[in-house]
Amino acid sequence: MGSHATGDDISHGAIGRAGRVPLAATAMLCFGYAVFAILLNSVGTVILQSIGYFHVDNVAASTLEAFKDLTIAMVSFVIAAQLPRFGLRRSMLAALAIAGFGCVLMPVANAFWATRAMFFCVGFGFALMKVSVYSSVGLLSHSTSAHARLLGIIEASFMAAVVASAWIFAAFIDPSDPTSASWLHVYWLLAALCAAGIGLVAVVRIDETGLGEEVHGKPPAEAFREMLALIALRATQVFIAGVFLYVFVEQGLGTWLPTINHQVLGLDGQIAVQAASAFAMAIALGRFGAGLIVASIGWFRLLLICFAGMAVILGLVPTLATASAGGSVTSWSQVPIVAFLLPAIGFFMAPIYPTLNSVVLSTVPKSRQAGLIGLIVVFSALGGTTGSRMVAELFSAVPSANVLYSLLVPIALLAGATVWLHQLAKD
Repeated sequence: MGSHATGDDISHGAIGRAGRVPLAATAMLCFGYAVFAILLNSVGTVILQSIGYFHVDNVAASTLEAFKDLTIAMVSFVIAAQLPRFGLRRSMLAALAIAGFGCVLMPVANAFWATRAMFFCVGFGFALMKVSVYSSVGLLSHSTSAHARLLGIIEASFMAAVVASAWIFAAFIDPSDPTSASWLHVYWLLAALCAAGIGLVAVVRIDETGLGEEVHGKPPAEAFREMLALIALRATQVFIAGVFLYVFVEQGLGTWLPTINHQVLGLDGQIAVQAASAFAMAIALGRFGAGLIVASIGWFRLLLICFAGMAVILGLVPTLATASAGGSVTSWSQVPIVAFLLPAIGFFMAPIYPTLNSVVLSTVPKSRQAGLIGLIVVFSALGGTTGSRMVAELFSAVPSANVLYSLLVPIALLAGATVWLHQLAKD
């Protein structure tokens, strides 16, 4: 993976002028990706609802994250390098169909096992969708700046859907009756969105010949070996470690934020879910703000500032949360300021993931990007399920906001990985 551009070069290119990308193709990629954003990021809400509705404990509820993320990891590892052969559009159609089946299963079965099965379907579908979408970005863009611009638009749509997810689910939750099955009706809406996504993918065409005859002519075993060969590169190893640590923090925090809001700060179920959406909103704002200043200060300096901001917030929140705990919050006028301070960490986290992705993906030939994307998805999934599981175990042992101090360790390691990757990029 020879680097022909440094990370700072890539960040500057991200805000430069780029070639035009067909609007229909952009809309298709954004919509399909956004549907999975709603489903994936509902896991925190579903954990909270499962505890109250299905009467499972915190540790059992945390297995939902594993059913989602471990499935993503396994599917990505096994088939990512083969998706160009199968077809990117066909992969997207399969992804939405599988997720749609999981959505229909939820209200029909009305059982905790169906919740696990649903997240298995969502994880399977997302593995197909993410590799297909990211590979399509490489086909639709012909320069580093165009690649970063289109990827930024798609990731922005993802975060907008994450924000919408909390409010969509909250609209179906009955805060006065934790035993109400009304929250399961949201899955009929989500199944309809999957069907709409299938229709959009079916009518929009993407020229996949850009993947090259080299991809279609390779035996499956060779494509798989080439993906594994990427792991031997030092830059890939450091990058993968960074991706793992970032998602560890993001999912560990984001997944349990509704539960922390409810059990620690005393917010009722509906407000706890809605307040947690501020985390995704902060990430969306952070990515927009980062795009305005990265050309001035460079991606590396920007990320160092972000790490410092994350550490400051995690150092302040536990003390403030302890001071605010103990009450019962049933209206927005009673919500303590700490309920918004903790999600604000997303503003500082925002630039990290897309920046690291752009730095590395732009140095890889299009024919090998699917394999690298597969590795990204695998280790993102492992980081997510590990972070959620660890926070679940710690939160069960120490049911207070002090559990957040534990996230300072992966943040410090992530900062170290970023410094290392910057040095490798310069070399």
